[in-house]
Amino acid sequence: MDATTRHRLQQVLVLVLALGSLVVAGPVRAQPSTSPAASSPAAQDPVPALARAAHPLSDLRPLERMIGTATIVGVGEATHNSAEFFTAKHRVFRDLVERKGFTAFALEAPWSTGLRLNAYVLHGKGDPRRIMREEFQNSYALWNTREYLDLIRWMRQYNVRHPQRPVQFMGNDTAYAGPELFDTVTGWVAKRYPALLPEISRLYRASRPTASVDETMTAYLHRPIAERRAMAADVGRALTLLERQKPGPDREQHAWMLQHARAIAQTGTQYTFDFFDEKEIADAMLYRDRTMAENTVWWQRRTGHRIVLSAHNGHVGYETSNPAQYPKLQGAFLRDMVGTDYVSAGFTFGQGSFNALDVTDPAEPMRTFSVGPPAPGSNEAVLERVSVKDYYLDLRSAPAAARTWLGVARPTRNIGNAWPAEPEQVRLVSSYDVLIHLHRVTAAGLL
Repeated sequence: MDATTRHRLQQVLVLVLALGSLVVAGPVRAQPSTSPAASSPAAQDPVPALARAAHPLSDLRPLERMIGTATIVGVGEATHNSAEFFTAKHRVFRDLVERKGFTAFALEAPWSTGLRLNAYVLHGKGDPRRIMREEFQNSYALWNTREYLDLIRWMRQYNVRHPQRPVQFMGNDTAYAGPELFDTVTGWVAKRYPALLPEISRLYRASRPTASVDETMTAYLHRPIAERRAMAADVGRALTLLERQKPGPDREQHAWMLQHARAIAQTGTQYTFDFFDEKEIADAMLYRDRTMAENTVWWQRRTGHRIVLSAHNGHVGYETSNPAQYPKLQGAFLRDMVGTDYVSAGFTFGQGSFNALDVTDPAEPMRTFSVGPPAPGSNEAVLERVSVKDYYLDLRSAPAAARTWLGVARPTRNIGNAWPAEPEQVRLVSSYDVLIHLHRVTAAGLL
């Protein structure tokens, strides 16, 4: 494999499996809005109407009412690595745990990573800093921050104080399945279906990781696509075999073992797409968002938990701003699956800094970047004028003048894990139920 191809694969792995500009397909270019409401000089200034609907972020009680009886609340971020987005999610989650009975935090991270962190949150097993260092690698490195460490430690402390109603941590993503997941499934097979163990072990042999998360994810895409598809077929056959087995008296554990095997098969499928083909990139993103939604709903229905789901704006929202690469978002799948039991909250911001991969550097180092005040004609340019304080508003019940303005697609910062990236055309009113606006953000504290 020549250096150019190897570099392209590295770009694909990092950028496709976490929201960001896809170097292989070129950045998304913002197009000027053609809506009369956006260009008419006589258009009504929406700021007074937006100001009437806005609530200061310092008071979360109105947000509780906006969420109502929803069982899954998606909370986004307008960059993948700014501290204020993470700390706001922590604060919202804590409030919903303490006042509304929420008991789970879901992250755009692998299912197996979530299980390792949940073992710490529930039982104090392991060192969270070490788990995060080992698990948050490659396209997940942006989660290895002081802010997430603070959240995970708070969850553990909460459980020590409230053992009768513990909170839990889950990962719903597909790009990696850790060795513990394979071992848990084969251990269950050895106990309940020993005659199947040789075949399940054989089917899992090529896919079970023997190296770090970063090395495993990178090695996956260095394999010929035919080999990746053969690996996926094997883990898929293992899932089918297990699904055919009748559960014993421990039906609950049986259901969890099947879900673990399903997560392994999901990872295999995620790597069967040809990431040099733009159509298959779109298919891969469609599969990923649908699967993240399915995993979240599976957890919610199995446990009865009310869940705060943390992901990028481009995953928690309803309407894609880039249909060529992201045909349908996790938020739209969730709305299809659970209806109004899902509520989506997106973020915007005025200016500030974030950590991201530098796509202009062949080595793609993680760096801190800054952006200044929003450009005229952008959504943020108006949102900055609504209040001097950080605020949020319910887009569903905003005044008519505000909803008219919110219903027009305008350039909006939607920064993933890579920079530079062009603004995207976002129609706020059809993208989220709730909008949270921060005036300034700063880069998260990478560990």
